[in-house]
Amino acid sequence: MQNLFREIGHLFYKELKLEWRQKYAFNGLLLYIGSTVFVVYMAFREIQPVTWVTILWIILLFASANAVAKSFIQESENRQLYYYTLASPLAVILSKMIYNVILLCLLALIALFAYSILLGNPVQDFPLFLLALVLGAISFSTTFTMVSAIAFKAGGNSTLMPILSFPILIPLITLLIAVSTATLGGSEDLNLYNNIGILVALNVIIVTISIILFPVLWRN
Repeated sequence: MQNLFREIGHLFYKELKLEWRQKYAFNGLLLYIGSTVFVVYMAFREIQPVTWVTILWIILLFASANAVAKSFIQESENRQLYYYTLASPLAVILSKMIYNVILLCLLALIALFAYSILLGNPVQDFPLFLLALVLGAISFSTTFTMVSAIAFKAGGNSTLMPILSFPILIPLITLLIAVSTATLGGSEDLNLYNNIGILVALNVIIVTISIILFPVLWRN
């Protein structure tokens, strides 16, 4: 177990160094978020709270896809083979998931900040809304990380990502919008905590499936 944590730490540090060297990728994500939020502001100026929540999650969904898609696809087969000789597959997949969760949480906070400045913030229960953001970041990162690994093993075909992730993302985004809408106030959502429980359960299932399936992908 100690070796696993050490491997995860080294691989996580490697992800940070790569991101620092390729700052254009992160800057591109910031540009995407900023330009999209500004276009929404120019189009609506005044926006209904439920629409506010829905558009925010759509922005975060596509930003997450662009941020996480490169997890495996950007790396060559020679580099993957090198990782194979140094670390366990469990350390590889967990390090990438942890890094992507942190990255998406940061992007979500930046998007929320820019979104709130231009379009206001109708959220009444802010701690619950932050919980929804964190659950959404975990959901998107784990889903896209595993799908990126599958696409890489399928020859680096990036078109597989939306096809494979679509059946998982539809219930996730529906639940996230439902939980976020409940933070706007004005009505009691009796299914709120059930939806949160389902989100947590889905995240656990996705991580568990990734841990089980990724070693099989890694060996092939």
